[in-house]
Amino acid sequence: MERIQEKLAILADAAKYDASCASSGSNRKNTTKGLGNAHPGMGICHSYTADGRCVSLLKILLTNVCIYDCAYCVSRKSNDIKRAAFTVQEVVDLTINFYRRNYIEGLFLSSGIFKDPDYTMERLVRVAKKLRTEHNFNGYIHLKAIPGASDDLMREAGLYADRLSVNLELPTDAGLKLLAPEKSRPAMIQPIQFLKNEIIRLDDERKVLKKVPTFVPAGQSTQVIVGAAGESDMEIMHLASRFYRQFALKRVYYSGYVPISSDNRLPGLHSQVPLLRENRLYQADWLMRFYGFEPQELLNDTHPNLDTDIDPKLSWALRNLDSFPVDINKADKMLIARVPGIGMESLRKICAARMHGPLGWDQLKLMGVQLNKAKYFITCKAGALERRDLTSEQIRQQLLAQSHSKWVKAHSPQLQLF
Repeated sequence: MERIQEKLAILADAAKYDASCASSGSNRKNTTKGLGNAHPGMGICHSYTADGRCVSLLKILLTNVCIYDCAYCVSRKSNDIKRAAFTVQEVVDLTINFYRRNYIEGLFLSSGIFKDPDYTMERLVRVAKKLRTEHNFNGYIHLKAIPGASDDLMREAGLYADRLSVNLELPTDAGLKLLAPEKSRPAMIQPIQFLKNEIIRLDDERKVLKKVPTFVPAGQSTQVIVGAAGESDMEIMHLASRFYRQFALKRVYYSGYVPISSDNRLPGLHSQVPLLRENRLYQADWLMRFYGFEPQELLNDTHPNLDTDIDPKLSWALRNLDSFPVDINKADKMLIARVPGIGMESLRKICAARMHGPLGWDQLKLMGVQLNKAKYFITCKAGALERRDLTSEQIRQQLLAQSHSKWVKAHSPQLQLF
């Protein structure tokens, strides 16, 4: 038991660097009196669901032994760290025991590469298969798909896992060649393409056949490491856009590089990527997926990195003042979606309400519109709420001043205690 606890401490700690951890999209219902029930909205790894629930899963590596020597990875073969490896049965037992104690609602399982990709992937698949077939486990399972593993193993993994993810590692080919020369982009793309084709094939079969096996119901995702190779936000978002478009990925995750080595190819040990950069990348990602933005609208050669002071939508709006103001009662839905301070839920309410009459400022506020931002970019039945002769820089400074004053008001009494 002590050895299992030691392994768990080592391999859970090693897994924390993987950010591609979310369970939304699966709908594996428990209809056979088995264990667990993965359903839409269920989150993992202390994520929050749409209804506010905090849920978790067991997030571990099968092993931190690895044949590769990627400079940015804590598990690289040249790193002098404690090594450990679970057996397949140990992972199964941990998952079931933790679930029965109500510690977790599913499993996120990744791994270093033991001997070769097939050897490692086969063990990951065996864990998922045992949980599903021997223990009738219906909770959420997310497996890492190992580049270089056979199509047969990928296909089998998709039958038992809710989600599969292949890490793209670094956003640029130059960065990959510099920091992970043993890996190649084509090897990473191959399993992503295979999974996409299998999902399409089975969806087509489902239209004509009564019984078709469930195959990665929560789809596939990927992760890129940010800040290890000096790439710009523009390069990252163009990569994400391409993979969303070409491979129908559910999510791209952005993981800020954590300095773990004094390797001269890497940033210094005290130059950790700010969490704000990750946050801005996720905001830009959201705008591409749900608000109709293209990466070249958000970033270009003149502005290759996202503004850290203001969010990407506001940054775009200030660079495109000629597109505003928009009449909230007449403008196209997707044009209103581009207004800073208006989210998709507020947009839905606006579109439904304006069918019954023109909307004013008070009504927009009740619908959740952030008028402190939106007032610079819209008109309604009461006309304009803000002067229209302001420059983008004046609007920016006014909004930053409002943001700063709110922060000081909220935090200064507490800060005075230190």
